[in-house]
Amino acid sequence: MKLATLKDGTRDGQLVVVSRDLTKYLPAGPAAATLRAALDDWDEIAPQLEAVAGKVDGEGAAFDPVQCMAPLPRASQWADGSAYVNHVELVRKARGAELPASFWEDPLMYMGAPDAMLGPHDDIEASSEDWGIDMEAEVAVIVDDLPQGITPDEAAGKIRLIMILNDVSYRNLIPGELAKGFGFFQSKGPTAFSPVAVTPDELGDDWKDGMVHRQMLVEYNGAPFGRADADVDMTFNFPKLVSHTARTRDVQAGAVIGSGTISNKDADGTPGKPVADGGKGYSCIAEIRMIETIRDGAPMTPFMKFGDTVRMDMKDDDGNSIFGVIDQRVVKYG
Repeated sequence: MKLATLKDGTRDGQLVVVSRDLTKYLPAGPAAATLRAALDDWDEIAPQLEAVAGKVDGEGAAFDPVQCMAPLPRASQWADGSAYVNHVELVRKARGAELPASFWEDPLMYMGAPDAMLGPHDDIEASSEDWGIDMEAEVAVIVDDLPQGITPDEAAGKIRLIMILNDVSYRNLIPGELAKGFGFFQSKGPTAFSPVAVTPDELGDDWKDGMVHRQMLVEYNGAPFGRADADVDMTFNFPKLVSHTARTRDVQAGAVIGSGTISNKDADGTPGKPVADGGKGYSCIAEIRMIETIRDGAPMTPFMKFGDTVRMDMKDDDGNSIFGVIDQRVVKYG
């Protein structure tokens, strides 16, 4: 089942059920007006949504992803992990710091802004290019209620929906915030999500071991930028990330939990090469800048400027988009 939220003038939008090929939709109807409402009573509502899904191909109207909000415009929580330790290791190495052994055993995670979720075609609005505007291609899950102390095995059964996302970051604001000893706040911009969120069964064999076994396709200003495999080099799978989220408190249904930037090493274990050089490329600009710093002593690739575009997608074996495309332009706020 694939679900989307259409813009209707309200903050939470209209929940719709979308066909597998992303061409048609039907309103969720009386089952649930919004995705948040559906998640609050998932066991009862999901079968009703599945019934609507069975009618979409024959009765649905044309689906336009440009009209989509984020699938869950206002989440109960937005927590982003750092499951790809390769990415974290490069960050530390670029500034001459060792990676603590604990980073391989316990996930990093920060709490983002659950009220700042963008639709897949919404602009990235920033007041200044000096902020160091960057993209981050990731996968995320939406979960059911989580009790405190839930184990990874138990957490696997609480994953209700899967999406891809662009976690916008302001890299030049990060050092000053981290130096205060508290963490990200202003250095994280609004996060954009794919047009649809899909149930795990929609992915078939591409969802196993708590990971999405597909390639993240990133284009930057129309050119191939990233081709990283979302399952490769993922140190912590989603059940582990979900469990980590609820380690010390209950978590309400409708929480979104991200993977962190997808990051692959090269085949020989060295930092990844650009797509143009036959490598897997990158899921964020910061990563290639870190590699340039390690290799050349200083970064060469600039961060995003007003007018730049970024496009993210995941496709199945037949070349069909699974979640729909995230396609954004960076613009000056106001």
